[in-house]
Amino acid sequence: MSPEGKIIWQHGSPRYDRPFMQPLAVAIVCAVFIGLILTMGVMDLRRSDRTLAGFMENQGMRIVGVVERLTQENLDMMIQASRKGGGDVFVPLTEQVISPQKFLTEKIVAMAREVDNHWKTEHLSGNYLRKYAQENNIWLLAVLNTWGDVIFQSRDLPGEASIKKRKKAGRGAPQEEAPDFIARLARQKIGFIALRRPDGSGTIIIALDQDGARYWGTRVSVEKAIEKLGEGQGLVYLAVRDKKAMILGNAGELPEAWGIDHPLVVKIFHGERQMESRNVTFAGKSLLEIAAPLHLNGQIAGFIRLGLERGNTDQILAENRRNMFVFLAFVVLIALLSMWLLYHNQNRHLAGIVEMTRQLEKAERLSALGQLAAGVAHEIRNPLNAISMASQRLKREFVPADREKMTEFETMTGVIRDEIRRLNGIIEEFMTFSKSRRLELRDCPVQEILQKIVNLISAEAETRGVALRTDWGNDPVVIPMDMDKLQQAFLNFVKNAMESISGEGAVTLSVRKPEGGRVSIRIADTGCGMTAEEVDRIFNPEYTTKEKGLGLGLPLAHEIIRGHGGEIRVLSRKGAGTTFEILLPAERRSNGKGGKV
Repeated sequence: MSPEGKIIWQHGSPRYDRPFMQPLAVAIVCAVFIGLILTMGVMDLRRSDRTLAGFMENQGMRIVGVVERLTQENLDMMIQASRKGGGDVFVPLTEQVISPQKFLTEKIVAMAREVDNHWKTEHLSGNYLRKYAQENNIWLLAVLNTWGDVIFQSRDLPGEASIKKRKKAGRGAPQEEAPDFIARLARQKIGFIALRRPDGSGTIIIALDQDGARYWGTRVSVEKAIEKLGEGQGLVYLAVRDKKAMILGNAGELPEAWGIDHPLVVKIFHGERQMESRNVTFAGKSLLEIAAPLHLNGQIAGFIRLGLERGNTDQILAENRRNMFVFLAFVVLIALLSMWLLYHNQNRHLAGIVEMTRQLEKAERLSALGQLAAGVAHEIRNPLNAISMASQRLKREFVPADREKMTEFETMTGVIRDEIRRLNGIIEEFMTFSKSRRLELRDCPVQEILQKIVNLISAEAETRGVALRTDWGNDPVVIPMDMDKLQQAFLNFVKNAMESISGEGAVTLSVRKPEGGRVSIRIADTGCGMTAEEVDRIFNPEYTTKEKGLGLGLPLAHEIIRGHGGEIRVLSRKGAGTTFEILLPAERRSNGKGGKV
C-alpha cells in the first residue's frame, strides 16, 4: 500500500479544514507590519545620512574658515609691508622681505620668465601677450629690445607717440629708452616689475593696476593659505575663485569648472545660500562637494569649492543599512512566526470547540437513540412474545387436514417465525446499544479476549474462506477493561473485517506492548477498503452500507472504546483493505472501577 494512497482517520483529533482567519487577511497584516518597519528603517537611514552629512558639512565649513582666516592674515601682512615701504618703486628680492610680498614678487617674476621662454622660441606675438595678460589679470605686458623699443605689448601706454618720434630721429645708446618707459609707468602710479633678460638683449615689463594688484595679492594670499592648510582631513580637492570666477588657488584635480553663471555661484554671490552641498562621484570616489562664499574684509570676495571623501561615511551608512536589513529580516521572521502561531493556536482552539460541539451533538443523538431504543424495545417485546406464542400454537393445534393447504400453512408459519426472530435480534441490538455506556472495569489480558473471539468466529471464518491470523507474543498485556463490552467491541471489528472480504482473504489480529502509556491492538483485513467519505462516517449510528441489520456494530464498538478512554485510528484505501488500530490506556483511570462512555 503506497503512502500516497492511504486514508487515515483518527478519532479524538479530527482534521478541521475551515481556517480561523483568511490567509489574505494574515498576509495583509504581515505586509502592513513589514511596511511600517521598512519605512522606519528607511527613515532612520536617511536621518543617519543627514547627520553624517551634517558632520562633513561642518568639517568643510571649518576648512573654509581656516582658508578665510589665513588668507586674511596674509593680506593684512602684505598691506602692512606696503605701508612700511613708503611707496618705493623698486622692491629688492631679499630675505628680509615679508613672506607674502616676496611670494607675490616671485609669482610675477615666474610669469615674466614664462614670457621670456616664448620669446626665445620665437613664438611671441602681440596677440599672445594680450591673451596672456587677460587670462592673468595683468594691466600691461610689454617686451622691449636692447635699445628700449617696444617690440610687443598687450596695450598702448599714454605718450607712446613721443617714443616713436624719437625712434625716427635716431637710435640712442642701448637701454636709454627703458628707463624712460619705466619712469612713465611710475608717474602713473602703476605697480610693475621689469625683468632684464639674462643675456641683456631686452627687458620684460609686467604692470598691475589697482584691480590687478588686488587680484594677485588675494591670489598669493589664498595660495599661501592652501599651502599652509596642507593635505589630509579627507580633502580631495579645493578650489577658490574670485567674483569673476578667476582662479585664486587650487589643490587637487577638480571636476568640471564652474562659471559665474552657475546656479550655485549665483545664489552664493547674491547671499541666498551660505553653504551648499551635494553628493558627487569623481575619479571613482564618492564625494561630498561643498560650496561656500569666500569672505575677506567683511565682504564676499569669491567662492570656495571643496570635495570631501565619503569613504568612512558611506562605510558607516552601509553598515547601518546592513544592520537595518538584518534587523528587518529578524523582525519579519518574528512577525511571520507570531502570525503563524496565532493562526495555528486560534484554529486549534476553534477546532476543539467545533469538535466538542460535534461530540455533544453526537452524545445527545446517541442518548436520544438509546432512550428510544429502550422504550421501543420494551413496547415491542411484549406483543412480539404474544405473536410468537400464537404462531407456535397455530403450528401445533391448527394444522389443516388438506395436504396442499398444510404445506402452505407450514410455509406461512415459518415466515412468521423467522421474522419474529429477526425482529427480536433487532431489539436485542437496540438494547445492547442502550446499555453500552455502563462499564465495569477489571484487569485482564488483552490476548485472552482476542483468543475467545478467534475461537468463537473461526468456524464462520473458515466457511467464508477467511484466514484468521494472530500476532501478540507470549507475554500477556494486562489492561483495565470491561471484558464483556470490550469483547463485544472487538467482535464487531472482526465481523466487520470479515464482511468486507468477498471471496478468500485474511484478517490479522495483533497486540503491541504499551508505549507512551497505551496498548495498541490492530485488526487488519484484505477486504474492499473504504473511501475518505466512508471513513469519516463509519462511526455514525445513522450511516450503514449493509443491506441487512441496522449498522450499529461499529458505532457500538466506538462507544465502548471511548468509554475505556481509548482512541481509534483507521488506515484504509479503496480496494486494498482496512486496518483498525485501537489504542487503550495501560493503567486504570482515576474514576476507579466503574465508568461511563
